[in-house]
Amino acid sequence: MKRLAGIEMGGTKTVVVLGRPGAILDRVEFATAGPDETLKRAARIVVDWHANEPVAALGVASFGPIRVNPSADDFGTMLDTPKPGWKGAQVYARLAEWTGLPLALDTDVNGAALAEHRLGAGLGCETLVYYTIGTGIGGGVLVRGSPLHGALHPEIGHVRLRRAPGDTFAGACAFHGDCAEGLLSGPALAARFGRHPATVPPQDPAWAPAARDLAELLAMTVLTFSPQRIVVGGGVTGRQPRLLSAAIGRMPAILGGYLRDCTAATLQDLVVAPHLGDDAGPTGALILAERALAA
Repeated sequence: MKRLAGIEMGGTKTVVVLGRPGAILDRVEFATAGPDETLKRAARIVVDWHANEPVAALGVASFGPIRVNPSADDFGTMLDTPKPGWKGAQVYARLAEWTGLPLALDTDVNGAALAEHRLGAGLGCETLVYYTIGTGIGGGVLVRGSPLHGALHPEIGHVRLRRAPGDTFAGACAFHGDCAEGLLSGPALAARFGRHPATVPPQDPAWAPAARDLAELLAMTVLTFSPQRIVVGGGVTGRQPRLLSAAIGRMPAILGGYLRDCTAATLQDLVVAPHLGDDAGPTGALILAERALAA
């Protein structure tokens, strides 16, 4: 089978992989820096692999917001991202130029959603929503196995949530204050707690408002997209798994009995952690490479 390359480019870390979906043969990880340094470094890794033995195509799963409509004049260009220095970065154009390979691009969360749908927690699901909660919050939506695109791509991390009574935390999003990202991302939790969230014990009552906020986000997702599976990944829930279980436990009260199928038991099967763990994003990039080759 032909060798493929994938780049998962997150706001904090970039992962470059070689292989095919379900079989990663080589992997290089490094901190995401400025656009020129990061894109050149990733491209150089792929080019070196290609020089050793041909690589057939490249898939890129990138943080955003980024233009994902191939017919747009600025396709593959980073839009108004909070990541300093990245606004206007020509991700697709530079990587296509520097690698010379067929290339497909989507968001990092859509890539992870593709991977979980094909090989992980979303097997057999026509509709799936994938969240990553880390430096920011991204939401990827699959309908019949294909990423949902429209005027842009879903930016569910920036929806506004009903706040827990008495919670006066102003939020940390530079654009919206107390949107989901401004309440639940790693930097938001650090601002809320006054220390790194990893140092806050799971049983600390300070987690209660965050669990309520996450439950609101998940309940909104159920009502909006009616997904067969919601997969919640990222560093925040990965390091604090009790946050996700606490949020799931609060969902029935928020839904208020409106959806009879959403019982406490069924919600445990509906909302899950990723089965592929840290391999979800890189595997999604390889699936995108596979699609670039097919196209």
